[in-house]
Amino acid sequence: MRRITLPVIAGAIILSCSGPGKIESIRTEGVSAQIVLPGDSGPDIERRIAPEARRDTLKVKDLEGNEVTIMRAVRDEETGEMVATETLDAAVITARFRNVAERHGKIDLRFDIIVPEKMQDLEWQLRFHPDMFILGDSTRLDALHVTGANYRKAQLRGYQQYEKFLSTIISDTTRFIDLRNLEIFIERNLPEIYALRQDSSFVSDESMKSFFGVTEKEAIDHYTRGFMIRMNERRIARREAMYRKYVKVPISGSGIRLDTVIRSVNGDFIYEYVQTIQTRPKLRKVDIVLSGDIYKSDEKLYTMSRSEPLSFYISSISSFTDNRERYLTKVIERRVEAKTACYVDFASGKADIDLSLGHNETEVGRIRDNVRDLLEDTKFDLDSIVITASASPEGSLEQNNRLSERRADAVGNYFRNFIDEYRDSLRRALREEGGFSIAVGADGEEDISAVTETEKPIPFRSHAGGENWKMLDFLVSADTVMTSADKEKYLSKSTLADIDERERSMQKDSYYKYMRQHLYPRLRTVRFDFHLLRKGMVKDTVHTTVPDSVYMRGVALLRDREYDKALPILRPYADFNTAVCYVSLDMNRSAMALLEGMERTANVNYLLALLHYREGDDRKAVECYLHACAEDPSLIHRGNLDPEISAIIHRYGLDKRNGNESY
Repeated sequence: MRRITLPVIAGAIILSCSGPGKIESIRTEGVSAQIVLPGDSGPDIERRIAPEARRDTLKVKDLEGNEVTIMRAVRDEETGEMVATETLDAAVITARFRNVAERHGKIDLRFDIIVPEKMQDLEWQLRFHPDMFILGDSTRLDALHVTGANYRKAQLRGYQQYEKFLSTIISDTTRFIDLRNLEIFIERNLPEIYALRQDSSFVSDESMKSFFGVTEKEAIDHYTRGFMIRMNERRIARREAMYRKYVKVPISGSGIRLDTVIRSVNGDFIYEYVQTIQTRPKLRKVDIVLSGDIYKSDEKLYTMSRSEPLSFYISSISSFTDNRERYLTKVIERRVEAKTACYVDFASGKADIDLSLGHNETEVGRIRDNVRDLLEDTKFDLDSIVITASASPEGSLEQNNRLSERRADAVGNYFRNFIDEYRDSLRRALREEGGFSIAVGADGEEDISAVTETEKPIPFRSHAGGENWKMLDFLVSADTVMTSADKEKYLSKSTLADIDERERSMQKDSYYKYMRQHLYPRLRTVRFDFHLLRKGMVKDTVHTTVPDSVYMRGVALLRDREYDKALPILRPYADFNTAVCYVSLDMNRSAMALLEGMERTANVNYLLALLHYREGDDRKAVECYLHACAEDPSLIHRGNLDPEISAIIHRYGLDKRNGNESY
């Protein structure tokens, strides 16, 4: 979207004075390019816009359902009545700021750069630099170049001179050889070779030398013009220097929004600049400042003073975000379970815990740490521990059931002793540190006595898990050493109802030895089920409400204008904030579907007014906007700041509404 006003007159117009006198005149009069809002006239230019034919009368309903007529009207000075009138839109805007709407997380900043006729010259190039200021940071936008025709001719002439220089560089190496004399030499001295000049047969350099005593390379070197090669190499080495000599001001498209050539001048030059930026958290305002320079060839003649900032205030629908916390109902159970498992190696047919076997010391140490943490937990009391031991399938099922039961008992006794010893060590440490408690006696005096602990014993219940076939099935399916044939053969044994027969049948298969050595040890597990009670809790269940942290994270993203991240979180809730996110992403139909099913609060009506405006339904847009302002008068000010709502405000004169008057 670019608009360039560049009148061209038949025949070149010679400017009166394009030298130092004109620069001095510009400096003395303070002539400068301007940066203005689209439609702004500026001090030195007048622009007229033809009025548009618009519908200026609407019939809408107020909150009570009464029909209200809205039209452009003025008060008759004699009768005092409001009478319809036709008003043409003003073409002159002198404000240095504008409210701009954010759409789909992006903002379009539109401004005009006006270059006065007095600054234009066919011998000059005007280089303008818009600078954008956001949240304390500055960014230089693409430059705008206004180039005089003679200036461009000089640029092109420099390129032509450079191209002429490049044409003197020889790329065809045969031009360095005196071919005529070389041919004569071959004809006189090597007639056999000369006779083959029309033949494509290959003669090697070694063969040629063996016959004639001179190589082809030696012959060519003799007739090569060395001085030409050296001269050509010097030209190649001077390419960059010659480029700088001839092309003093290169024609560049990088970082330049527009480089236009003025062939004749008649009036001001106007360029509509559009810069799209991505919204970001806390972005409320953007300033644009224009600076520039006048060049003649590579010499800077004049530096334009920086303009006053042009400010854009960002109107974002995210300001409607409902920041109230949302809560979830959570059921808290008094009884809590925690589960873990360890792998304990036992000697064949034994139930004793031997810490020297396999990884027993590490595994048992991990469970000791878990038990110690639970004993010291400030939120839970350790109520009981259930231990279930499993065995691998070798041996009879009956024997393995008894063995797993003995192993569970052994593990239970081990950790029962560990808990008793740990509690004893805590009591000793407390006595050594002089631990005491303070109580108030019947006489009101403080009574200091030694701390006594009466921890209740923790019950251990042991269960025999038997042979762990379920785990074995999983290990076989996930194993990468056993072949597909081995796994199919293993699965075929699952049809055997007798477990002992199944294990005996596997002993005959080739994979059994590998499975017993590497998979069976992982079946000897001991599972711990810790049953906990919440401290101080009497009822078995308590219903409470807790903040919905997921929803509030979505709200925070919406508030910070990260709409694409907020929408996946807010979409399942389908509430007002979801609608705000839809509106911000320009997903108007989804937003409309949600809002129309909600209670018509002031904010809901405001968003509906905006959506109806986007859909082109002025009647509904005005009606919803008036309802919103009737419920919340602060939205009157908000509407004037919102470019989309302000459009219907000015179109139908809603800003002239006076307390009790109807339109």
